[in-house]
Amino acid sequence: MTPAGQGPGSDLAGRRIIVVEDEALIAMMLEDMLTDFGCEVVGVAGSLPEALRLVDKAIDCAVLDVNLGGSPIDPVMERLTDRGVPFVFLSGYDAADLPPHLSKAPLVRKPLKAETLRRAIVDQLAA
Repeated sequence: MTPAGQGPGSDLAGRRIIVVEDEALIAMMLEDMLTDFGCEVVGVAGSLPEALRLVDKAIDCAVLDVNLGGSPIDPVMERLTDRGVPFVFLSGYDAADLPPHLSKAPLVRKPLKAETLRRAIVDQLAA
């Protein structure tokens, strides 16, 4: 494992990020990836109410599952947009299969690849 702030994810060192994912194993994997990139994971939410509590924290970016146990991610996406916080979507579906309003952010397909996730976050932070 590369020390935080060094290696291929160092452009994300110190970035404060939340993870919104209802599958515990994927959430843990995301948390590990983000930590390896040098990010500070501010919180992990597996439900819409938990996610809505996290979005008001001081964060630089969010990683959002498109669907949380049958609940669309829209309220979280809207609050992040209102606050000017960039985000990246996660889904097992292709972008063409998602509702058009979800095209506001890049889609990282499951199964996740660390470099794809890292690049999407870097691009969103730079936009």
